[in-house]
Amino acid sequence: MIKIGNIELPDFPLLLAPMEDVSDPPFRYVCKQYGADLMYTEFISSEGLIRDAIKSRKKLDIFDYERPIGIQIFGGDEEAMAMSAKIVDATQPDIVDINFGCPVKKVVCKGAGAGVLKDVDLMVRLTKAVIKSTSLPVTVKTRLGWDESMINIMEVAERLQDIGVQALAIHGRTRAQMYKGSANWKYIADVKNNPRIKIPIFGNGDIDSPEKALEYKNKYGIDGIMIGRAAIGYPWIFNEIKHYFKTGEHLPKPILQNRVDVAKTHVLKSVEWKGEKLGLLEMRNHYANYFKGIPNFKETRTKLVTLSSTSEIIEVLDSVLHMPELLAV
Repeated sequence: MIKIGNIELPDFPLLLAPMEDVSDPPFRYVCKQYGADLMYTEFISSEGLIRDAIKSRKKLDIFDYERPIGIQIFGGDEEAMAMSAKIVDATQPDIVDINFGCPVKKVVCKGAGAGVLKDVDLMVRLTKAVIKSTSLPVTVKTRLGWDESMINIMEVAERLQDIGVQALAIHGRTRAQMYKGSANWKYIADVKNNPRIKIPIFGNGDIDSPEKALEYKNKYGIDGIMIGRAAIGYPWIFNEIKHYFKTGEHLPKPILQNRVDVAKTHVLKSVEWKGEKLGLLEMRNHYANYFKGIPNFKETRTKLVTLSSTSEIIEVLDSVLHMPELLAV
């Protein structure tokens, strides 16, 4: 069993990564249905929360069926991080997570996300400000360092543990790599194997199959795996990994009916949470992923991304099951 504060997770938990414009409640709903053990919200700007920005506040929406769930915040100002931690605390998630890993320019330019990797003292001050402002366990997601010449994850891990961070998720790339190249898990293993480190260490980066999950579990000795892009349009990956760990065998791949059913669930949850107009608009990014690899799907996808009523979308999704050219899949 893995513990984060008083939260008990199964041995070797599978975590859903916080992904901007992806890890919202409708997406988290389907990932939870298919085996995610711990999930995080999209990252939320501390400045946005304090300004009462509607988009930031909306990201605080969590539901009991998602638990345990962490709300992730980011920012480069101690006072703003402390105030936003208090706001998050009031919404009663299970965990407050800090993003020190986002590599995108608009975040880094504000001295937040992976930008903080250039200033570990600031990272420590920001983290302390959050820990002092919440009664919840605080965890951190970060990267190996700013670039190849500044890989400082060991110092980061030790100092964050020393001030009270209760788990660390490490993406095996530097900020300079963005999402390119391969994740280097050797550094993640070094942190895990450091005798000073007692908190759970979760690895993140490039896990896209049950075989790779088992290989990395055995090779690097981490406490669990965080999965991001591989779950987009494919929430089945969590249960597939768990089944492979237990049996050494693969679960059958989802058939067309499974893909349609999950896409419909996602659509309905999206509309329920955001309203029809925005819910359908934001679903448009997901259809290609749900039906990835299926031939002759282009015409159907075009319909899905142009229609503007829920009933029409559901009708098109249902019709997929009666198209002779797709039924062979």
